[in-house]
Formats: sequence, structure tokens, C-alpha cells
Amino acid sequence: MPDRAPQPVDRQLPTDEARDLISLVREIAQREIAPHAAEEEDAGHFPRELFTLLSESGLLGLPYDSEYGGGDQPYEVYLQVLEELAAARLTVGLGVSVHSLSCHALAQYGSKERQAEYLPAMLGGGLLGAYGLSEPSSGSDAASLRTKAVREGDDWVLHGTKAWITHGGIADFYTVMARTGAEGARGITAFLVPGDAEGLSAAVPEKKMGMKGSPTAQIHLDGVRISDDRRIGDEGQGFAIALSALDSGRLGIAACAIGLAQAALDEAVAYATGRLQFGRPIADFQGLRFMLADMATQIEAGRALYLAAARLRDAGRPFSKQAAMAKLHCTDTAMKVTTDAVQVLGGYGYTADFPVERYMREAKVLQIVEGTNQIQRMVIARHLAGPESR
Repeated sequence: MPDRAPQPVDRQLPTDEARDLISLVREIAQREIAPHAAEEEDAGHFPRELFTLLSESGLLGLPYDSEYGGGDQPYEVYLQVLEELAAARLTVGLGVSVHSLSCHALAQYGSKERQAEYLPAMLGGGLLGAYGLSEPSSGSDAASLRTKAVREGDDWVLHGTKAWITHGGIADFYTVMARTGAEGARGITAFLVPGDAEGLSAAVPEKKMGMKGSPTAQIHLDGVRISDDRRIGDEGQGFAIALSALDSGRLGIAACAIGLAQAALDEAVAYATGRLQFGRPIADFQGLRFMLADMATQIEAGRALYLAAARLRDAGRPFSKQAAMAKLHCTDTAMKVTTDAVQVLGGYGYTADFPVERYMREAKVLQIVEGTNQIQRMVIARHLAGPESR
């Protein structure tokens, strides 16, 4: 087959600093991430040492304030970094997105004193975060969570179980939503829980269809005691904090989805232009040419959609509807593009000798995490037609 290396995505970046940042990310991706991705995913290995490198390179706190160790980068730039990382290995791109999500509550709602105390280590000190909202009996209906936090003097004592926690069992800190008041959304408060807190333990990681290198596990809180200075925001504000974080996190998932889809398209194009049948490359056949064209078009549309939402966020304008649209479209695109990439490669696409079968397995979870795509449709419809009748 002829050597047809994929061309880097032609990105529209706002500053020279952002262009240098993308160059750094591509260098790390090509040298440190992509060469080991298939082997480590197959072995279920989480590359903690790589996240240490990303932290040392300033890539774990990009959208946050430099006063606390962040990178002062707009979301428009941060999301394109995520896309580059996810194209090299989804475990890494998604891991950075989840870490950023875990920092959001403290960075946006914490007191100045607590931000100064905790954020530098979270953003650039080599720590890894996890986000604790979902529970075994409350996924899409997150406001019905049962984990409780009871006030005892100047402390809070937490009891309950969190489920589907990315980095569960290996995180250095958890942003946890727990019930401190009555039933419903207004009785929930946010807390910053150390990963080594007494009474905190992790279950055996879930056995998943894809993303085997990224641990997902239940977290048990059995009398975990933390001081009140680890409460984030006001009592009862936790659900609003969680939703705010998810709006931003959904853009992270959208960017990761487009990175994964781009990687699948690059594989499909390389294969189709090199595979000969009937005396010519299979890319010469109109059926495949149209398939590749549709894949590329959907990826470009998804990239434009998540960047438009990011620019709204950067401008301080409402972006919840656009975040839901981006998450919906980009993750559906990733599922479709990776499935089509397997088809382009034919029998080879169904084997582990080529990465597209892994991409296809990994894409599925993106339609589920941080709000299923059915939930995204509900969010979009509420913006269009108002709340549902009761």
C-alpha cells in the first residue's frame, strides 16, 4: 500500500500561543500516546505516568485561571487540545476532560481561600480527579441521589455509593454530590473529598466493552469525615453546581468524540487509498468515495458545532442548549463514522490488527456518559418548547 499519512487537522486558532500549544500536544500524542495505545488498551493499563507528564506540561488545567496554576486558555482552545489527545487515545482525552470536570466546582464556586489552598495541586500538581454524581439507582434522574452528608460540628460525615466513576479507585480527589437536605434537587450539596479519606473505598472496576484502559468503578463512602471547608458553595447549591459542570463537560465529550471520529476517518482513508481490488484502489469506487465524503462532512459539522458552543461560553453567554446539541451530534457522529470505518476495511476492520474495531467499541460509551443522548434531546427540546407538561 502507498504511504498516505493523515494530514493534521487545519485548525483555526486565536493566538500564536494556542498554535504552539497544539504543536506541543501533537508532539506528545505522536511520541508518548499513540504508539502504546493499542497494547495498553488491550491490557487494561491506565497510563498514570502519562497524566503526570500532561500535568507537568500544563495540560491538565488549561481552561482555568493561571493564578491557581491553570493555563488561562479559552474553551475554544482547550477543546481542540482534547480532540487531539482523544484522536491518539480516547482514554487520555476523556481522562483529561473528566479531570477538568472534577475541578470545575471548586474553580467556579469555591471560596478564594479554598481555591488558593487546593486548586494549585489539582490543576498542575500531578493530581488526578474524578466526578461523583451518578449512583446505582440514579443515573439520568440525578436529583434523586441517596448519598447523604450529615453535619457533625465543623465536619460532615458522608455515607453512600457512587457509580460509573471514571478514575474510580485511582483518583486523588473526588467532587461528590451528596444530600444534605430534603428530597429533590434543592437538598444536594457539593463536597471535595480526598482520594485517601478514611472510609472511602472502590469496588472492582467494571468490565467494559471498550475503554478498558480507563478504570470505571463504584465508590463507597462509609462514614467519610471531611471538614466544612471542603464543602463547595452553599448548602443546597450542589445540583446547580453539578448541572453547570455538566454543560462544560458535555463540550469535552463532544470534542473527544470528534477526535475519535477523525482517527477512524484517517484510518479509513489510508486503507481505501492503498487497498487494491480489481486492479485499482478501492477508494476509486464511488460507493466508498461517497462514504468517506459523508464521514468527513459529519466530522467537520461536529467540530464547527462544538467550537460555536465553546465561543459562546468564552463570551459569557448562555450555551446549555448548544452544549447539548454538540454532545448529541458529535457522539452520534463518532458512532456512525467508526462503524463506517470498520465497513471500509471489511474483514480487516473486524480484527484487532487494525484500530478501527477498538474505535467502534469506544465510540458507544460517548453516547451514554455525561447525560445520554436521549437526555440531550430532552434538554434541547426544553429550550425550544419549554418544560414538559405534568
